[in-house]
Amino acid sequence: MMQLVERRDRGILRHTSETYGTSVDGLPLTVYLPDATAAEILILAAIHGDEAETTVVVSEALRCLPRGELQAAVILSGNPDGMLRGTRGNARGVDLNRNFPTSNWSPDPVFYKSRANDARDIALTTGAQPASEPETAALIALIEKLGPRAVVSLHSALACVDDSGASSLGRQLADRCALPFLTEIGYPTPGSMGTWAGERQLNLVTLELEDASLYTLKDRHVPILIDLMTGKFTL
Repeated sequence: MMQLVERRDRGILRHTSETYGTSVDGLPLTVYLPDATAAEILILAAIHGDEAETTVVVSEALRCLPRGELQAAVILSGNPDGMLRGTRGNARGVDLNRNFPTSNWSPDPVFYKSRANDARDIALTTGAQPASEPETAALIALIEKLGPRAVVSLHSALACVDDSGASSLGRQLADRCALPFLTEIGYPTPGSMGTWAGERQLNLVTLELEDASLYTLKDRHVPILIDLMTGKFTL
């Protein structure tokens, strides 16, 4: 059985990282990589900057792992400018998860809600053109370079696992997280990363965390993410 990092030593990240691009504001886009093996899974948090809880949960799981045990590629924030601002979009107000070069990309604004019972009426742009944003372009280039078999993208707070390909990985995650398993999210997502991946036969699973405190989210999901990062799920 793998020995996790001692609790007293989980305050810092010790894994190998590299910069795969820069944000609109020039912040580094960083990915943590296995020391010795190719990454079969890419785990992505916070492509929406107002979903910082995804970064916290993924970071804690990563900090529990000793050097040499990481088998996945891990991005703690795909949208660091948005995270610093507390905004869903990037520094230019683009929803990065609607900026991918897909057959259904649209220049029309997209709308989201900021609270569970609000209307979906806050507008963001989808970019001047597909992959117009440096964060999107860098993420696409990284995926093409790494060639993972699957991507797990964390969002909040719809409390489900969304997997249009109905993959074994998606079903395993839904079972472990005790969340509903969906193949349709229920509203249009033009230009989304999921559509982009599907058009390239890349398995992308969206893990939507539930609306809960950070303590609760860490209790529930960190052990599962540790298993995901260390190759305990079948692809």
